[in-house]
Amino acid sequence: MKFSKTLIAASLAFVSADSFAAAFQLSEQNASGLGRAYAGEASIADDASVVARNPALMTLFKDKQLSVAAIGVIPDVSIEGESTNNGIDPSALDDDSIAPSAVVPAIYFTMPYNDKVSIGFGAFSNFGLSTEFNDDYVAGQIAGETEIFTVNLNASVAYKVTEQFSFGIGLNYIYADATIVRKVGANPSIPFSTNAVDLEGDDTGYGLNIGLMYQLDENSRFGFNYRTETDITFEGTFSSPAKSVPELPGSVDITLPAIAEFSGSHQLDEKLGLHYSVLWTGWSSFESLEAQVTAPTGDKFVAFEKQEQFDDSFRYSVGADYQLNEDLLLRAGVAFDESPVSQTHLSISIPDTDRFWFSFGGNYTIDQNSNVDLGVSIIRGKTQTFTEADDSGSQWGFESKGHAVLLGAQYNYKF
Repeated sequence: MKFSKTLIAASLAFVSADSFAAAFQLSEQNASGLGRAYAGEASIADDASVVARNPALMTLFKDKQLSVAAIGVIPDVSIEGESTNNGIDPSALDDDSIAPSAVVPAIYFTMPYNDKVSIGFGAFSNFGLSTEFNDDYVAGQIAGETEIFTVNLNASVAYKVTEQFSFGIGLNYIYADATIVRKVGANPSIPFSTNAVDLEGDDTGYGLNIGLMYQLDENSRFGFNYRTETDITFEGTFSSPAKSVPELPGSVDITLPAIAEFSGSHQLDEKLGLHYSVLWTGWSSFESLEAQVTAPTGDKFVAFEKQEQFDDSFRYSVGADYQLNEDLLLRAGVAFDESPVSQTHLSISIPDTDRFWFSFGGNYTIDQNSNVDLGVSIIRGKTQTFTEADDSGSQWGFESKGHAVLLGAQYNYKF
């Protein structure tokens, strides 16, 4: 049967984007942190978006907080053909735009329940990816369309143990959707655009996140957040017109990885603040993309398999903010985002590389209850050269480049 998206997925489907964090991880849970390259996210308490990165920070708010954000992702992901082993001109592999632009939205609300307990809610995304090649692309068996997006609905509670220490816990309901399409590609007897693999499905899962906050003194704060991994089984349909396989029930199992972040924030004087983060992602749980299909006889078989073999990765960031005047806070930051993909498993369907972030932004106070954040990040990826093989024995050599610009805006209101 053909899967149908839920109302949540239909309304937030545009969160799918080339993620521009490690693999298909998204960092873009808010626009306030964008301006400092998301440094200090587990320790700084700018607004209600702390629900996503450390719920323990909710105890620092004395009022109800509402934050609504949108981050535009403008990717520049291109590939150039370097070599082939089948006589095809390598230039036929060139493609200057394999990742579409997109918008990543988020919304959060927090409120103090009493002087010890705070609660919060959020809707955001931690993972998303979209790459799409032309239907007649010559290396269609390894190209086609790859899309993964998730919507994370979170409910959190935090407790202030002492004036210095708080902890928080959140329950995450995750909707995930995936589409994998592969074409026949170069073939003398079948049109290039014929589908070799067409798999789409969705699933839901649950996870927890736990946050800690320690206030060393009035000018220094440390934070830690851990998010559990979530097993997802994309249930949907599989078909392969190229192999005369009709539409059959199919599934793909993946594990969305665990994430841990440690951050520090220090107010150096009345105007200047320094923030930093180390973020770990347990990508070693993502080993392969494998489609299990159920035949009319009831037997199951593997119809599509792509080894990924990711490694755990780290992201390092440092940023600062400066209170220029009573209404305007300026931000800047840099980050290094480590790729979990080894040289032997590089792929054009999930393009990835080490990346440097260069970010700036600011916060403007409108009145005593509302303010806005604007942020910009320029992301530069390392050029990669690799060879990828398909099932027909063809070897395709590529040079890939992955850059992006992120533009974010956020409105915050307290009441």
